[in-house]
Amino acid sequence: MADEQEKQEKKKPKAPKGAGKPPKGGEQPEAPAPSPEPPAEPAPRARLWDFYEQQVCGKLQQQFAFKNPHQIPRLKKIVLNVGMGDASKTPKGLEAAVAELAAITGQHPVVTRAKKAIASFNLREGIGCAVTLRGGRMYEFLDRFISIAVPRMRDFRGLPTKSFDGRGNYSLGIKEQMIFPEIDYDKVERIHGMDITFVTSAGRDDTALALLREMGMPFRVETAGAAA
Repeated sequence: MADEQEKQEKKKPKAPKGAGKPPKGGEQPEAPAPSPEPPAEPAPRARLWDFYEQQVCGKLQQQFAFKNPHQIPRLKKIVLNVGMGDASKTPKGLEAAVAELAAITGQHPVVTRAKKAIASFNLREGIGCAVTLRGGRMYEFLDRFISIAVPRMRDFRGLPTKSFDGRGNYSLGIKEQMIFPEIDYDKVERIHGMDITFVTSAGRDDTALALLREMGMPFRVETAGAAA
């Protein structure tokens, strides 16, 4: 019986060398790699972008008799600029303006600085901030600007139609940043304005005006008596 037990023990598989022993040098065994997270769902496309492609393009092509679809004007970019003339004296005001512009546009602004240092004018530090929007963020901002911000302007009677630069670009001055719903009134340190420029590929003021009007910009109706 003893001989049979010894034979069975010899037939048992031997454990590999080093099994059960701690790694040398006190090294910890490698942790298993974490499972990859599922990819995030893409953000929905801006509704104003789809509106432009599905309805605005056809109306403009019919109105101006464009033979080539590439002649149809489109919105290229929107530039928002906040000027802070006394930024060197009140640096916190510039920081607040940067934070507010980032909340309004969803994009981090660029601090604009003086090209030349002039001690008498205190032009040594940042004097403003600016943001350039393109693509989906541009259409999202335009949608919020037309639908929410413009109706909140004080004594609003329509946007002026004489603010084009002759090359199809439209500029607009805002007196208060409070018209944007992203701004918390209780956290505002200073009320300031901003300049908004809508850059188009029209090249002409009449086609650019038609483009922005079809996109929903509430322009002021110029009557014959007012023009006279």
